[in-house]
Amino acid sequence: MKITGITFLIITSVMLLLLTILASTGTGFAPVFYLMIAGQALFLITVYKVLTDDYKTSKTFKDGYQDHTPGLDE
Repeated sequence: MKITGITFLIITSVMLLLLTILASTGTGFAPVFYLMIAGQALFLITVYKVLTDDYKTSKTFKDGYQDHTPGLDE
């Protein structure tokens, strides 16, 4: 099973939420520290996967944003 960049992003977000909960509930230093180190490594992997993901689109910069059509100044 291929894990895409968005899957890594979701996993990293859940880990950040877990880290925040553990740190605020008074969990010991060691588990929070090691989870933080693992989260930083996962973050770097996530950035790499998102930047190298094989994603194709037909949109260009000339298409503009989805909520604004270029050339229609109000």
